[in-house]
Amino acid sequence: MVRNVRKIAACCLIGSMVFMGGTENAYASVEPVAGITVLLDDISANPQITAGEIENILDPIIEYKDMAIANVSNYVNIRSKADINSKVLGKLYKNGTATILDAKEDWLKVKSGDVTGYIKSDYLITGEEAIELADEVKTKLAVVKASALNVRSKADLGSSVITLVPKGDTLEVLGENNGWIKVSLGDKTGYVSSDYVDIKTGFMEAVSAEQEKEREKLEREKAEKEKNNAVSSLRQKIVNYALKFLGNPYVWGGTSLTRGADCSGFTQSIFKNFGIYIPRTSRTQASGGRRVSLDKIQPGDLIFYRKNGRINHVVIYIGNGKVVGAASRSEGITIKNYNYRTPYMAVSYIN
Repeated sequence: MVRNVRKIAACCLIGSMVFMGGTENAYASVEPVAGITVLLDDISANPQITAGEIENILDPIIEYKDMAIANVSNYVNIRSKADINSKVLGKLYKNGTATILDAKEDWLKVKSGDVTGYIKSDYLITGEEAIELADEVKTKLAVVKASALNVRSKADLGSSVITLVPKGDTLEVLGENNGWIKVSLGDKTGYVSSDYVDIKTGFMEAVSAEQEKEREKLEREKAEKEKNNAVSSLRQKIVNYALKFLGNPYVWGGTSLTRGADCSGFTQSIFKNFGIYIPRTSRTQASGGRRVSLDKIQPGDLIFYRKNGRINHVVIYIGNGKVVGAASRSEGITIKNYNYRTPYMAVSYIN
């Protein structure tokens, strides 16, 4: 009974607003079948409807009279003008809501979240139908309170990170379990820790172009960090591997890490173990790779020295001002200060 009365009320109220509001609310498609006064007279004459029920009927109608709901499978663009070629200001995802501000031919001017722009009316549910659906599209929302929140593939700290979401972004909640919240990312789903979000109930709003750019920025920073971590890990592995052969003999022309190697044979064999193939002699090793400033050397870089104007020695920098290399027949493979001779140049073979 209440639902039927609400439907009638929606028609009456929207119709009355169109009739009284002129072109300002021309987006409403419902004809003015009756005035709101007539409706209220009918309600008051019906003893079956309580005051509480009347409030339940009218409040959402008044509240949602200008609501539009995205009627799409994924998302619809919000544009700067009523023109399909105009700038995209944001995206309104499926069942996301907006407030209708005006109409222009087959376009509606809307506001959703921080985005104000235009959407073709074909992609929106409005009027009586929107009021009827309002309670159904209301959902739980997770508001990010961390500066950058990891969205993971599984409800597990050890699982991979799908994306990062900046502080203040709002995600639709799909489920909650043991401190983890399953959320929607529009075209995919993921999991976030409940410790870093606030939960509320409301309507999904548009994601602005600025919010998307911030998410993309975090993605790039994440990828760069992962790359740097991988490179740092490889550098340390190279250093650790080289240090395993301390004390082994120097043999001119040799490449064996156990039976003996010269300086460039040592560096070549160390790098070969990690699938990095470098030339055989110190001079040719110096001409390959990527030149590195001596004040920016990192563990795993090669440092070269000269004698009589020609490169004749190479070592591996291991950090803290130290190098490891095949020094001489008397010393074998040993650690020295990087400037025990005057360094000439440095090269990196680690991308």
